[in-house]
Amino acid sequence: MAKKEQVVDLISTFQEFKENKNIDRATLISVLEESFRKVIAGMFGSDDNYNVIVNPDKGDCEIYRSRLVVADDEVTDPNREISLTDAKKVEPDYEIGEEVSDRVNFADFGRRAILNLRQTLASKILDLEHDNLYNKYKDQVGEVVAAEVYQVWKRETLLVDEDNNELLLPKSEQIPGDYFHKGETARAVVLRVDNANNNPKIILSRTSPVFLERLLEAEVPEINDGLITIKKVARIPGERAKVAVESYDDRIDPVGACVGVKGSRVRGIVRELHNENIDVVNYSSNIDLFIRRALSPATVTSVELNVEEHKANVYLDADQVSLAIGKGGTNIKLASMLTEYTIDVFRNVNEDEQEDDVLLDDFADEIDQWVIDAIKSIGLDTAKQVLGASRNMLIEKADLEEDTVDEVLRILNEEFEKE
Repeated sequence: MAKKEQVVDLISTFQEFKENKNIDRATLISVLEESFRKVIAGMFGSDDNYNVIVNPDKGDCEIYRSRLVVADDEVTDPNREISLTDAKKVEPDYEIGEEVSDRVNFADFGRRAILNLRQTLASKILDLEHDNLYNKYKDQVGEVVAAEVYQVWKRETLLVDEDNNELLLPKSEQIPGDYFHKGETARAVVLRVDNANNNPKIILSRTSPVFLERLLEAEVPEINDGLITIKKVARIPGERAKVAVESYDDRIDPVGACVGVKGSRVRGIVRELHNENIDVVNYSSNIDLFIRRALSPATVTSVELNVEEHKANVYLDADQVSLAIGKGGTNIKLASMLTEYTIDVFRNVNEDEQEDDVLLDDFADEIDQWVIDAIKSIGLDTAKQVLGASRNMLIEKADLEEDTVDEVLRILNEEFEKE
């Protein structure tokens, strides 16, 4: 009875492996044969005198063992030697010195051997699945995938693809406002594939600039056809993005083609990105012109470049300063990311204003020197220059507290109110 149960266990091992694992026939045979050999080698120290023939369709295998025929009283290793008497039971005409190849029933090796086989198969199956997962996604880095939301946790969301492979979308790679429900489909770009200890993890991202780039490629045929090239993408996920595009065909307006009639081509992308505003600008290899375009919708008067340090001082009329900086400094931050230049904004000052202006150092008795130095470090040396800059610029660029900036502005305003 026990032997019959072992045979049933062995057949079920085959069936489970064959039916539940999505692998090709050649790999199936190879893995099964290797597993049998590993178990046999573990039992006898070597498998070189065994021939394993796997029959995956039938759910079994044939194992043949070769042994040397020796005299009845000279058998020292029953796994490699067979007595002449036993050899003649296989074939009557066997003689000493010949090799006998007889079939072995794996179930005869016992329950422990079958258990070891199942464990070995499970380990090899896991390695095979990891290899398949890694090979599937290693070449998809930078591509958009759609997967089903399986589980939502505090720090990450677990998704599964059509093959039930697990994909991870960390909270840090989610757009502010992303809220997923189990069972819905989510889109993201494959950010990277980690494969530590042959345990691949597929990391997705919805905040990567590449995600926006791929969405634009899908919506704008001219990009997909190579008529328009995306040169650079800068994003503050969920808030605003700037995309620099270029066309080598003078007949094509790259900005107009990307935006579409009344924004038709970016409307769906904006919804996907939770109303992230998308500015599309013409790329230029002329960095002066590119910086001007990147600061749109502000109109720039002049640009001073420090090419070696990748810095630019930009001068604008007073009514354009706030446009250049943008709400919360987003416009100037994105322009800096897009052009890869550190951009400082200055307000144009006419001669009359310069005559009435006062140096910041003259307020040392009312404003702490470290505050004055912080403001001067961003290129603002006079009271009117500070008053002409935006409050947010002073907070972010000079790295000052809101209360400190408000106090400085109050002191400077009072100076001119006195006059």
